Amino acid sequence: QVQLVESGGGLVQPGGSLRLSCAAPGIIFTIYNCNWYRQAPGKQRELVAQITNKGISNYTDTVKGRFAVSKDNAGNTVYLQMNNLKPDDTAVYYCNAALVVRQITVRDYWGQGTQVTVAS
Repeated sequence: QVQLVESGGGLVQPGGSLRLSCAAPGIIFTIYNCNWYRQAPGKQRELVAQITNKGISNYTDTVKGRFAVSKDNAGNTVYLQMNNLKPDDTAVYYCNAALVVRQITVRDYWGQGTQVTVAS
């Protein structure tokens, strides 16, 4: 199955910012909706942000006001802007999306994961 392509993770100090990207695998695909998950060692996978097909975003309480999810104008890339990062944000972040190709929507594409580490 064709996967989403994630990028943007890295090491950042507390209070810093990162922007994660989740790209459809080709120009013939657009992202219908997207979920951002994260999983830290010893913790369950957590849904942190969503963007619907209408462009409406939702967030878990711990990231509200700090994270923002958006899609580009072409609809082929979803971004997760993360500001004022905290050590507890450290995790592997995964995007999960439904893609549209030739007016057909297919669910359950996943990115490969990108590591976000927040530490001084």
